[in-house]
Amino acid sequence: MRAARTLFGKALVILEHNNKTISATSLAAVSAATKLGDVTALVAGKGCGGVAEEAAKLKGVTTVLAVDSAEYEHGLPENLAPLVKKIQDDKKFSHIVSAHTSYGKSVLPRVAAMCDCSIIADVIGIKDETTFVRSTYAGNALATVKAGKDAIKFVSVRPTSFEKAATGGSGKVEAAAAAGDAGLSKWIAEEVDTSGKVDLASARVVVAGGRGLKNKENFKLLNDLAAKLGNAAVGATRAVVDAGYVPNDMQVGQTGKIVAPELYIAVGLSGAIQHLAGMKDSKVIACINTDPEAPIFTVSDYGLQEDLFTAVPEMIKLL
Repeated sequence: MRAARTLFGKALVILEHNNKTISATSLAAVSAATKLGDVTALVAGKGCGGVAEEAAKLKGVTTVLAVDSAEYEHGLPENLAPLVKKIQDDKKFSHIVSAHTSYGKSVLPRVAAMCDCSIIADVIGIKDETTFVRSTYAGNALATVKAGKDAIKFVSVRPTSFEKAATGGSGKVEAAAAAGDAGLSKWIAEEVDTSGKVDLASARVVVAGGRGLKNKENFKLLNDLAAKLGNAAVGATRAVVDAGYVPNDMQVGQTGKIVAPELYIAVGLSGAIQHLAGMKDSKVIACINTDPEAPIFTVSDYGLQEDLFTAVPEMIKLL
């Protein structure tokens, strides 16, 4: 029988939250960090005691460092980075981990630079404490990366590549001191989407459209289809975002959001490699396209060679 591998590392996970609940992407980061050693979670915010308690109940988390101070209320990376550096100087972690999201990509590189270390970004697999797998060439190849001589390994993980950490843990919560306002940035305001549309990153079903839709008005077809499918979100390719058909928060792909829903329906899009990099991990992929040579057919489990303006209304009618 093969002996279980013993982990000697200490990992700090920077949790993303809204002062009320932990983001799903950070739950995946916690799961990844358990492969690296004992896990400590950092919760920095304002009025975030409930988040700290939630984090302490995650399996694999032994300690939660809770920092409750006004300068962390909105997650400004200019304030968070010095805090993480201060905690690292005190606790001496072997790994510092975050999800590979806009939040993580804003904070982690700043801390790595402060510690004079490099960063291993967008990790999709962990072989051991120093060996990581990440995609390259828009997901067409995988690279196994051996961490260098940096004393601290900074790792951002792709949320769709790791299971979300489950509850059932019994970690302890410790209060930690703030590092103060760096004075480099100031929170002005936020605009909250109140349309009630399903979040693209966490949707069970995604319906995505490409240039085949021809104009922004025709995206109503996808909205109607998503509504018929229940808890479905609508996504888009970079081409239609650049053309102004839809806002950029709907973009799926290498330079947009990376999703892995149970069902991904690609409508009127060719399947450029930049787009495939953001959705090819979906459990089931179906596509509708008039061109049988379109690359999207090569990754699809089900393909329909048909005009979308015929197929989609028929699907809506049948549903």
